[in-house]
Amino acid sequence: MKTILLQVGKTVNKHFQAGINDYVERIGHYMPFEVVTIAELKNTKNLTEQQQKQQEGELILRQLQASDTVVLLDEHGREYRSIEFARWLEQKQQTSRRLIFIIGGPYGFSNDVYARANEQLSLSKMTFSHQMIRLTFTEQVYRACTIIKGEPYHHE
Repeated sequence: MKTILLQVGKTVNKHFQAGINDYVERIGHYMPFEVVTIAELKNTKNLTEQQQKQQEGELILRQLQASDTVVLLDEHGREYRSIEFARWLEQKQQTSRRLIFIIGGPYGFSNDVYARANEQLSLSKMTFSHQMIRLTFTEQVYRACTIIKGEPYHHE
């Protein structure tokens, strides 16, 4: 199974990017993992929030294959403890060819992207910047990998 983090817009904070790169490299020792970035829209000042979500949604949907398992990182999604997330990820590894996690743009996802998604996942009830959630998410994927392998990175 290949796991992809699909994100709208590049990570601009160099410290976050360094942390993300570190976790992506670590995750690569356990499973195929890739971060794919969709370029931010240009000239968004003339677009409504809905138009921006719709255009970003079209770009997101172009990246997906019919057989993909699509999970939106969304504030209304299901929350897991790290151990529960690891078990969930382990199950997905056995049943999915490509597992795609998506972090949308500043206004969230279009209705078409919600309709295409198989699940929604929330990392916290708190709100984080799109930049920070990328680092938090990659750390949690790495943590899940170590839990699955029974390694000591996670302590109960």
